Amino acid sequence: MGSLMANQPNLWAGLGFYLLYALGASIFVVIPALSKQSWLDALQYGALFGLFCYMTYDLTNLAVIRDFPMRLAFIDIAWGASVTAVSTTIAYWLGSKVS
Repeated sequence: MGSLMANQPNLWAGLGFYLLYALGASIFVVIPALSKQSWLDALQYGALFGLFCYMTYDLTNLAVIRDFPMRLAFIDIAWGASVTAVSTTIAYWLGSKVS
C-alpha cells in the first residue's frame, strides 16, 4: 500500500475498532449462541460476522484505493472470518462456564 501507509499506526483508532468489533460480535453472535446453548452457532455466525465485516472493509478498499492488492483483500477476508469464528467460539465457551 506504499504511500498510503502511516509512519506510525494510530493505536487509539485500532483500540476503538477492536473494542467495538468485540461488542458487535458479543451482541450479534455470542449472546444469541449462549441463549440457544449452541457452540456451533457461535462458530458459524462468528465466521459470517467476520466475513461480512472484513469484506465490507476490503471491498471498499478495492473500490476506492488505486492498486489495492486483490490478493491482500482475499487473505484479509479469510483472516477476519477465521479469527472471529475462533474468538466467538472461545467467548461462547467462557460464557457458558460463567452462567
